[in-house]
Amino acid sequence: MSFNALLVQKDDESGKTSAAVTQIEDSDLPEGEVTVAVEYSTLNYKDGLCIGPGGGLVRKYPHVPGIDFAGTVESSTDDRYKPGDKVVLTGWRVGEAHWGGYSQKARVKADWLVPLPEGLDTRKAMAVGTAGFTAMLAVMALEDHGLKPGNGPVLVTGAAGGVGSVATAILANLGHEVAAVTGRPEQEDYLRSLGATQIVPRADLAETVKRPLETESWGGLRRCRGRQHARPRAGADEIRRLGLGGGSRGRPAVARHGHSLPAARREPAGHRQRHAALRQSPARLAARRPRPADGQARGHGPARDAGRPAAPRRRDPRGPGQGPRGRRRERLTTGQPASPGCHACNDLRVNRLQAALDVVFEP
Repeated sequence: MSFNALLVQKDDESGKTSAAVTQIEDSDLPEGEVTVAVEYSTLNYKDGLCIGPGGGLVRKYPHVPGIDFAGTVESSTDDRYKPGDKVVLTGWRVGEAHWGGYSQKARVKADWLVPLPEGLDTRKAMAVGTAGFTAMLAVMALEDHGLKPGNGPVLVTGAAGGVGSVATAILANLGHEVAAVTGRPEQEDYLRSLGATQIVPRADLAETVKRPLETESWGGLRRCRGRQHARPRAGADEIRRLGLGGGSRGRPAVARHGHSLPAARREPAGHRQRHAALRQSPARLAARRPRPADGQARGHGPARDAGRPAAPRRRDPRGPGQGPRGRRRERLTTGQPASPGCHACNDLRVNRLQAALDVVFEP
C-alpha cells in the first residue's frame, strides 16, 4: 500500500537537491524491526539543512528528513513492541543518516524507540519535541552541578528560539530568575510571557572584557549556539561574566547542547599541561630531559641532524589537495561558500518544508 513521504533527491550531475511529496511503498522503507504509522513530527533547524543541500548531514539519497516523530506501531518483529503501541523517537541520527519522520510511515530499530509516557498523547509529545527534550537535559545538567533558585539569574541565549524558549519557561517555572538574550527586540513581550525577568540585547555579549576576573553577573548559562551567537570570543566573555574564573557564589556550571562542565574543567588544555609541569619537582623534570651521550656535543638545528637520513615525507593517501586544508584552500580561492548556505536561504527552505508537511499529513 502506497503512502505519502517528503522525499529529497539529489542530481548526480549538478549536485543540486530537490524535495517533493512522493508516493512510496512499504518495500521502499529502510531495514528495521518496527514499522510505525507516524502521526506527528517537528520542524527543526537540521531539517531545513537536510531538505536543502544537506549541510554534510545527509550521506545517501533519496532521503526522508525529520529528526523525530511520534506514532502508533503498525508491525514489529521485536517482542518489546506490538501493533497498537504508542511510541516516540528522538535522536539516533534519524532524519540525517536514517530515514526520518516526514513520512506517513517509518521503519526503525526497536532500540531507538521509547514507549509513550502515560499522560501524554502523540501530539503533546511532539509539542515538546527534540527542542524541549534538549532544553530539559540542559536544565537537569545545571541542577546536577549545584544550580538552585536564588543563585542569581540564569542566562539563556537564543531565548526566542525553539530550545531557548522552552528552557526559559522551564527555568522560570522552577523558580529561577531568567535573563533572556535575544537579537530581536520585538520578542520582549513573548519572552516575558514565558517568565523571563530580564531581557539582554545580543549586542551586550559582544562587549570585550578587559580584566581577567570580573564580578559575577549570572548564576548559570544555557547557551544555544547558532547564527550570530557562534562567535569565538563570545564564549570566553560569557564565562568571565559568569564568574567561572573565580566567582563568589560557589561553582557555577556552563551547559551547552545539553552537556555541562564544572568550572574546574573549563581551563584550556595548554594551561593544564603547563600547570602539570610546574607541579613536578625540578629533579623529576631534569631526569626526563633528554641529555647527549658522553663525548657528544649538544646540537641544535642542522648540527643536531647532521649525518641523519632524511625522513620520508608523509603524503595524504587521498591525493594532493584532497585533505581538509586543501579543500578549505580551494573554497577560499574559488569563492565557494564554506557553510551549507546562508540563514535567509535556509529560512526559505523551512517555509517550503512547512507547506509540504501540511500536504503529507492532510486527512
